Amino acid sequence: MTPPSIYGDFITNLPKAELHLHIEGSLEPELMFALAERNKVAIPFKSVEDVRAAYSFTNLQTFLDIYYAGAAVLQTEEDFRDLAVAYFDRVAADGVVHAEIFFDPQTHTHRGIPFDVVARGLFAGIDEAQAKHGMSVGLIMSFLRHLDEEDAFKTFAQAEPWLDQFIGVGLDSSEVGHPPSKFARVFAASADAGLMLCAHAGEEGPPAYIHEALDILQVDRIDHGNRALEDPALVARLARDAMTLTVCPLSNVALRNVDRLENHPIDRMLDLGLRATIHSDDPAYFGGYIGENFRQTARAKNLSREQVVTLARNSFLGSFLDDEALSGHLATLDAYVKAHP
Repeated sequence: MTPPSIYGDFITNLPKAELHLHIEGSLEPELMFALAERNKVAIPFKSVEDVRAAYSFTNLQTFLDIYYAGAAVLQTEEDFRDLAVAYFDRVAADGVVHAEIFFDPQTHTHRGIPFDVVARGLFAGIDEAQAKHGMSVGLIMSFLRHLDEEDAFKTFAQAEPWLDQFIGVGLDSSEVGHPPSKFARVFAASADAGLMLCAHAGEEGPPAYIHEALDILQVDRIDHGNRALEDPALVARLARDAMTLTVCPLSNVALRNVDRLENHPIDRMLDLGLRATIHSDDPAYFGGYIGENFRQTARAKNLSREQVVTLARNSFLGSFLDDEALSGHLATLDAYVKAHP
């Protein structure tokens, strides 16, 4: 039996990297209301309790409907900075020493918010996180897959002045009916610009979407990837290539992709040799930040100390850090584990 202590301070303080976090999905109801009041934006909720009561999702789309409604309160550079700072403060207390976070520019530009407003605000928050917490941070621009590739190219053009400050591009939003191949050309352009590539695949979409992300988009990392387990040949390939899967257990349960945490396949992924990691996705909506994802999953799956450490190690191995920075973070992780037998 796993010692109960592993679920507490050991996991909380275990050095880890967050690789799958949508910054808009860290908008807590309290901040949503504060920004709505500050910007005089009407929202379809009367109280914080009303917002939390609405967080009963049946699938990805029912979540996205609320997610986009909440994002309407984000109007100014200060709003995006405040959003980022609140997130970094929370995860610094969860042992996060490196974060690679997504943002969805189209969610904002389609509301008339200039791309530069979003970018300047987020980078101000990142600068504060680095100064306050000593955290290293990379920003990933995600394309919304329910929109067409032409729209993605427009966003890519708007991002051009900022491209050298982003570490990569991603692909998110409604998965079913929007295969990765739909964005082949814009991902090729992103690769030509020197950006790392990742894509949501195999959350609700079939294993074929993961194949497309690998073969057509030529991604460096798969976000989610749970349904790869339905395809033994794909599992073997992912294991052989050490392809990182950024898995989000509490999200999977909230969106009904897994019926209960006790049935989550994270331990099976590790047993199959997959480089699986644990992250929080949209923590304000799904019931927990990265530490809570680790703790609840470890408890529900009775994960061993070794498995928990492997998940943390995989988060660094799957990052887009350069070799020197990666070695430094792994050394810090090893020192922590050695000091906490």
